[in-house]
Amino acid sequence: MKNNELSAFRIFFIVAALWNLAGGIPGYYFSVDTFQMFFGKELVDPLMISIYKGAWGTTLLYFFGYLFVAFNPEKHTGIVILGVIGKIFFAASLLKLYLAGLTTTVVMAVVIGDSLFTLFLLFFLARMLFLRKAII
Repeated sequence: MKNNELSAFRIFFIVAALWNLAGGIPGYYFSVDTFQMFFGKELVDPLMISIYKGAWGTTLLYFFGYLFVAFNPEKHTGIVILGVIGKIFFAASLLKLYLAGLTTTVVMAVVIGDSLFTLFLLFFLARMLFLRKAII
């Protein structure tokens, strides 16, 4: 992979990390408010708050994963594959909830954003395969 292409991918993975940080911090530290914003309902049950906060903790893990990838994209393709799988399932789940009328329209920003990142992640993996680089 040429230096300019590698630099572009590194920037992309930093942006992907920041996307997850931008959602993860408020989701984790302000779980009740985030739930209200996404679902239009009050979250009061301590168990459900903990479970919801844990989901946002996973988002924070994606932040660190994409930072690792940014340092060496060719080495950390396994993290990228996990990112693709996670984003597909998360976006599909939120879209299903939205279509069922269980969320606010704010959720669509996450669905669209994660879907776009998924396309870029898949492009990166396809590029790695085209260059015959090792995946995982």
